[in-house]
Amino acid sequence: MEHTKWINLCQLPSAGQHRLSGAMLSARGRILLFAMAFMAACAFIFSGCGDSGKGTIRVGSKDFTEGLIVGELYALALEDAGYKVERKMNVAGSLVHTAITGDDFDLYPEYTGTALLSILQMEMDSDPDSVYNKVKEEYARQFSLTWLDSTQVNDRNGIAIRTEAAEKYGISTMSDLQANADKLKLCSQGEFEQREDGLPGLAKVYGEFNFASINLYDSGLKYQVLETGEADVCPAYSTDAQLVNKDKFTYLEDDKKFWPPYYMAPVVRDDALEQYPEIAEILNNVSAKLDTETMIALNAKVDIDKEEYDDVAKEFFEANCKD
Repeated sequence: MEHTKWINLCQLPSAGQHRLSGAMLSARGRILLFAMAFMAACAFIFSGCGDSGKGTIRVGSKDFTEGLIVGELYALALEDAGYKVERKMNVAGSLVHTAITGDDFDLYPEYTGTALLSILQMEMDSDPDSVYNKVKEEYARQFSLTWLDSTQVNDRNGIAIRTEAAEKYGISTMSDLQANADKLKLCSQGEFEQREDGLPGLAKVYGEFNFASINLYDSGLKYQVLETGEADVCPAYSTDAQLVNKDKFTYLEDDKKFWPPYYMAPVVRDDALEQYPEIAEILNNVSAKLDTETMIALNAKVDIDKEEYDDVAKEFFEANCKD
């Protein structure tokens, strides 16, 4: 059976009501479209303010104080120039070369001596310019990596002595130490007496070092051992934080150039330089501000004063590197 559908004519809108409703919808639509367009424009403008569009640079570093500070300095300089930076810090020294060649990051600070002996496994060379030129050429040829300008930070192997003992016996060089070794106690970490870049190699260049005694201590305690007088000399790196205390510790000059130089410089992937060529100048400007004494002071702020490495880097950058 068909059902009759009754229509209440009184409920139908009049022609005038139709026109009014359509006009209202049209006005609302225009307002809504305007609002959406305005919001989209604002989003575009504000996103542009937060991103220069220069691109993203991935900055790495090794897993010790000095590498972290310098890596952060390079990151800050790139950010200041308008780049977005992805930090990939704190990489183990044994893995960092594999990481950059594997495209895990675009750049990191490395040492010429490490590159020459550990990565390239070339013959020892004590001439800084010769070492730099060798590693620069071989990294470009073998790995498509570019060594930018070197800093004046030379973090090389060496010997530290109690300043009191140095003054007592007139010791300022390795030759002086060899001549007075029988009056001094050596604090060793167990490898220095066996390694070719330790006592055996030193003996070939300077003569035998006949120390009064050789005792083993943990590497982290060596400066405490010197300070208490349990030992007089210890293997050291030339940028050790404790060397900021010159009244307590003296780093001896390698007057016969036994140890190779370990100058720090940024190593950058060639594809990153090709895409962003201006980063070379940005990084070189930072490197020009760094030398061994500056690095000792920065390391001391972290290792002795217990400041955060990124705070130390930021303070130095603001004071010395920012345009």
